[in-house]
Amino acid sequence: MAHKLTIALAADHGGFALKEHLKVFLDRRGYAVMDFGPDSEEPCDYPLFGAKVADAVSRKKARFGIVICKTGFGMAITANKIAGVRSAVCDTPEEARSARRHNDCNVISLAAVRITPRVAEETVRVFLTEKAEGGRHRRRVLQIKRLEKRK
Repeated sequence: MAHKLTIALAADHGGFALKEHLKVFLDRRGYAVMDFGPDSEEPCDYPLFGAKVADAVSRKKARFGIVICKTGFGMAITANKIAGVRSAVCDTPEEARSARRHNDCNVISLAAVRITPRVAEETVRVFLTEKAEGGRHRRRVLQIKRLEKRK
């Protein structure tokens, strides 16, 4: 099943193992993966890696992004600093479904300490396949986009 969608992927040292697992998961499902690192579990600074994913999504080089750190929070905060990116921490498929349907999120942040590889697979699968609902949710997403233009 070739999706031909490009997914930007990164972690910090705490999320490295899950990143590597998801890279194989995505590849097996036909996604093109842009791996922004890191290349090991050596301590590193998550903002440097999360920003690369967010930039790729913002510049439309990737359709979606996946960022992983121990809690998911630091990566989500980092990704949300980049214009055009809406990131949410999702620990379950249900949260991923809501993030896509209601907020049209384009970057998912995962918490390596709270999510197993199997749950991460299903959560990512849902995130990548759900569609935004539109309607009142679209109006709210547009309000968020307008906030990005404030100085």
